[in-house]
Amino acid sequence: MASKNFDVVVIGGGPGGYIAAIRAAQLGFNTACVDEWKNAAGGPAPGGTCTNVGCIPSKALLQSSEHFEHAGHAFADHGIGLKELSIDVKKMLARKDTVVKQNNDGILYLFKKNKVSFFHGRGSFVKAVDGGYEVAVAGVATETLVGRQVIVATGSIARPLSGAPFDEDKILSNDGALRIGAVPRKLGLIGSGVIGLEMGSVWRRLGAEVTVLEALPTFLGAVDEQIAKEAHKAFVKQGLKIELGVKVGEIKADKKGVTVAYADAKGGAQSLAVDKLIVSIGRVPNTTGLNAEAVGLKLDERGAIVVDGECRTSLPGVWAVGDVVRGPMLAHKAEEEGVAVAERIAGQHGHVNFNTIPWVIYTSPEIAWVGETEQQLKARGAAYKAGTFPFMANGRARALGDTTGMVKFLADAKTDEILGVHIVGPMASELIAEAVVAMEFKASAEDIARICHAHPSLSEATKEAALAVDKRTLNF
Repeated sequence: MASKNFDVVVIGGGPGGYIAAIRAAQLGFNTACVDEWKNAAGGPAPGGTCTNVGCIPSKALLQSSEHFEHAGHAFADHGIGLKELSIDVKKMLARKDTVVKQNNDGILYLFKKNKVSFFHGRGSFVKAVDGGYEVAVAGVATETLVGRQVIVATGSIARPLSGAPFDEDKILSNDGALRIGAVPRKLGLIGSGVIGLEMGSVWRRLGAEVTVLEALPTFLGAVDEQIAKEAHKAFVKQGLKIELGVKVGEIKADKKGVTVAYADAKGGAQSLAVDKLIVSIGRVPNTTGLNAEAVGLKLDERGAIVVDGECRTSLPGVWAVGDVVRGPMLAHKAEEEGVAVAERIAGQHGHVNFNTIPWVIYTSPEIAWVGETEQQLKARGAAYKAGTFPFMANGRARALGDTTGMVKFLADAKTDEILGVHIVGPMASELIAEAVVAMEFKASAEDIARICHAHPSLSEATKEAALAVDKRTLNF
């Protein structure tokens, strides 16, 4: 079978891969993208973990469960009465699947629009050839592609707990957590990371008794400590049971459910019996089956592809982006790297600033941040100023009936340059964008304080927090 030749072959159709392929095609390269994700009917489902079992479906369920909670607890305050309230989990999951498919189909449309050749199957290296690399596609039809340049964007997979492999029935990864067919009476979470907290929030809102077991002694250690404490207080008030500093022991699953033996923070022996257990202890690079050894592609001890600061691998003409390389495992980080690599192949100067990549946890309250935390600034001995403003003093938040949390600014004590912005509260995921723009342009807290923000809006809390850096808030 004759091989098909391309300027650029992208292995993986997740956020990093499909965006890299589109940008490469926009730059005039004959581009192919290989992706193996399948939908329920066996058809192509590009978008990777993010679209299929991550960002997109989780947000759909979070939205549905938030509507349910508002109807049950907040509508009465607005004068809205409901005689009966119920949840149809099957219909909720069907809506989630529809949202996922819309995104899958959207990516296929974008490939067609941008003249990207799509191949449905698992891509793997075969060998180096004159002018590039041979890539095999194992799918319904076997294909052989040759790419002058190859971009690897194979993403990551959930890390299982030793001795407790995922069965996606009782012991669940993010995949199984998105497909629970009925509200569990008791739900356990190992790990209080993003996935765990978001999925725990979904099922807690729908009536499950949720217990979180976290090995670390602090809650959300990567988050600014003041913000994390505010979030912890809110989650506990909502009904999440959070145990910190635990040491998980034997996990047993049977027809009835799952039993987790663990030692609490004081070393006492404890046991947790649940109907379902979600394990959310991080993710690992997905390089199994890539056949990296066939071409001598260098991996590190975690199985991640070794790259330099510009995403070049150990092989000339081979690049790697997203979760499969160093750096934060975030869809938007992968997208930015995908664009940057396509532009570097074209001889341009693609750019990704890791210091201004925003982080978001889509719980309620939402948590979002960019830049350094106060504990990081203290650790490096930086001279800084801090300013905070609570949403309880914001008119729009009061009108929404959601006044939990605050906005926090950290700025250089001498230059006033913004070093970090941290938000816990309503629509934090949207509000953080202003801070990202400000930091990318090296703005000062004073710059934000001097900008006119619409009233009433949640963004006024951002302005007021910037004012607070200089101890001159106007509404608190």
